[in-house]
Order: sequence, then structure tokens, then C-alpha cells
Amino acid sequence: MMENQWLSHAKRLQAIASTGLHFCKDEFDRERYQEVADIAQAMLADLANVPIIRIKGLVSEFAKGYATPKVDVRGALIEDGKILLVRERSDGLWTLPGGFADIGRSASENVVRETHEEAGLRVSATRLYSIRHKAKQPYDPDARDFYKLFFLCERQDEIAPQAGVETSEVGFFPPDKLPDLSRGRVIESDIHAAFAFSNGDQQFATFD
Repeated sequence: MMENQWLSHAKRLQAIASTGLHFCKDEFDRERYQEVADIAQAMLADLANVPIIRIKGLVSEFAKGYATPKVDVRGALIEDGKILLVRERSDGLWTLPGGFADIGRSASENVVRETHEEAGLRVSATRLYSIRHKAKQPYDPDARDFYKLFFLCERQDEIAPQAGVETSEVGFFPPDKLPDLSRGRVIESDIHAAFAFSNGDQQFATFD
């Protein structure tokens, strides 16, 4: 199930306003783009039931360039029929290690860094198994727009996993006994796809 249609419209209006404010020089048009931005932010705040100031804070690059989706990367490490998950301190729920892709690193390098920071393990990202548009899947609604990249990983050391600054627990779980997931970050189908790809049941990365 994709995100609410009005949420999608509001995010699109916000992106148009952001791009317009960056490139437009005419003051009359800038006023109109700002009005569109204010309306879009009010819509997003109403839909999320949060203050407008919080919505504004989510878009750190507003009116600073062409508006594009953010990139979120996640790593799947499977050992002995179980997958590595980390528990987020922010919400107490579980997810694949990962987060925002940092500028200056490739997507796979970001996965390696995030897995080390969140689970204490050194891994290599071996294969891309899924690219998803967050708005088109049943993740928790988000005022921001994301492309999510999922990689299979292999361990590069034998160190026991340990939580990092942003995580409180680390563990391996079988696919039929997953803990409560942080559904803004990962959903069950992301994990099941990792097992299918790892087992050879799925040969090519999914794009949805």
C-alpha cells in the first residue's frame, strides 16, 4: 500500500516550491512559490499532526537547489539462517543497520560504515538486492521522500556484535521470529527479500 495521496501531493508541492525559490529571481514569482511552500508545509503538519516548525526542520536543503529524494541505505547480514538487526534508541524498535547516505561515500561504503557504527561489525557490501521508493511501500508515512537501497553483506571479522551510540541492542533473528520493527526504516518484505536473494531464489535486484 502506498502512502496517502494527500501526503504525496503535499510533498510534491513542497518540492516544487523549494526548487522554484532556489532558481527564481522575480520577486513576484518568489512570493507565490513561498505561498505554495507555506501551504504545503501546513498540509504536511496537519497530516502528521505535528507543529509546522517540525516539518520545516525536516527539509534541511529547502530552497538550496533542485529538490530530490533523500537516499537511505540498509545492510543485510545473514548467518546460520538468521539476519542481523539493531534496536534503535530513538524508538526502541528494530531495523537493518543503516541510515542516510553521506556525501563523499558510495552507497556500499555508507552501508559498511553504518553497520560498523550501529552493530560494531566490519562487513563488506556484496550485492544490491532491492531499491525501493518509500512512498510506494507500506512504511510509516514520512514528510520527506526517500529512495531506499538494500545490500547483502558479508562479515569481515569475528568480533561479537555490539550496540553503538544510536542503538541499544544487536541480535540475529530468523525470518519467522522477527522483533517489532521500526517501520519507518524497514518492513518485513525488505528482510524476506534479503533471505530470498541470499538463498538464490531471487536473481536480480527488485526496483519498486
